[in-house]
Amino acid sequence: MAAKTKKSKPAVAGKPATAGKLKVVLPRARIQKRVRELARQIECDFRGERVHLVCILKGACIFLSDLLRELRLDASIDFIAVSSYGKDTASSGEVRLTKDLDHSIEGLNVILVEDILDTGLTLGYLYRILQARKPRSLKVAALLDKPARRIKEVPVDYLGFKIPDVFVVGYGLDLAEQYRNLPDVCVLARGSK
Repeated sequence: MAAKTKKSKPAVAGKPATAGKLKVVLPRARIQKRVRELARQIECDFRGERVHLVCILKGACIFLSDLLRELRLDASIDFIAVSSYGKDTASSGEVRLTKDLDHSIEGLNVILVEDILDTGLTLGYLYRILQARKPRSLKVAALLDKPARRIKEVPVDYLGFKIPDVFVVGYGLDLAEQYRNLPDVCVLARGSK
């Protein structure tokens, strides 16, 4: 007689097998609706001109992809990466460039695409760097804004949602490289990793 083996519980689609307790704060349908609205706003502002989207890696990649697919403008993309969080849930306050752009942005209509505006230190740092490279225009699109944690004010032209001071994951946002693939933006319960 064969010994019984305990079956492991399968992971929920989009939820890592190691996921802790998650509470959805922004469901996928609401995010998609807002991304479409932001795309229409960008189209209105640029009225048929070409835009160059600069994605801040890694968190903004899903937002960039959805925004890009919604735009009915000639668009190009590039990527930039900075580090300020590491594997913690709070910014270290020290921002450093880890991947620069591949091409010049001089004379381009640039939209810097960010996942979450928190302290403003990262976005402020990148805004200064890109402004010095003489784009024709420089705008900021942020999916989320957490104003309670602001240290440095940064202009945001296209904003998805304001959220309270909670740590969120999903839709590209992570905790130590987990949860990025969740389709919704979720709060991770304390003590969950």
